[in-house]
Amino acid sequence: MKEQKIQIDDVNINFIRNGTGDHPVLLLPGVLGAGWLIFAPQIEDLNTEKLTIVAWDPPGYGKSRPPDRTYPDNYYQRDAMWAHSLMKTLGYSKFSLVGCSDGGTTALLLAATYPESIRKMIVVATRSYIHPDEINTQEDAADIDNFPEDLRELLVEIYGVDYIKQTLSKWFDAALRFYNKQDGDLCKQALPKINCPTLILHGSNDPLLVPDQALDLKQNIINSTIYIYENDTPNDISIHPEAFNKVITEFLLEK
Repeated sequence: MKEQKIQIDDVNINFIRNGTGDHPVLLLPGVLGAGWLIFAPQIEDLNTEKLTIVAWDPPGYGKSRPPDRTYPDNYYQRDAMWAHSLMKTLGYSKFSLVGCSDGGTTALLLAATYPESIRKMIVVATRSYIHPDEINTQEDAADIDNFPEDLRELLVEIYGVDYIKQTLSKWFDAALRFYNKQDGDLCKQALPKINCPTLILHGSNDPLLVPDQALDLKQNIINSTIYIYENDTPNDISIHPEAFNKVITEFLLEK
């Protein structure tokens, strides 16, 4: 396992790489997520003989700082471009994606924009648009006081309270802009351009997303399958790693 930084365009991106397999897989975390913070069980325990795992810290998150995180209107597209450039620079012309939450939306755009580069894709708790019922839940999610205590303590240790509050405020402001200026559209127009096999993981009791999000992805991504799992938090990928790793491994390695 190796952690390092590499310059992509005008930013230094931190990433962890583990494994020697001939199937590269990029892990994309969501808001305030660093690769090792969200995906530690996947980095450590997926099949590293058949897979090569790359987990990145999007610029502004984790150890990819400075700069501070920003949320312009094209930030999902920007992150997709950076992520693609990272993998190409590392020598991977074709790779798979596992994206969680905001990282899943980035993965959708990456797969739509660079279809020739993507082998397979898994998205977890991911949306392509903002449903009206999600505005209030996202506002609650943008308040650090509503985070589970253990996660809150860990994030404060990494970022400090001020940076967390500023970042979450900018993230929620961006969501309001998307909702008001674009009818909530994050990447719906891009979904029909995705042609890689896609697995949509969605919690039956997701506290942030409406169930229609998974159905919308299934209807608009041609070669896609939904897997509904029982859940009680939005961070189940790290809380129940054995079950998730089994599903991820079977999907990525099946012929």
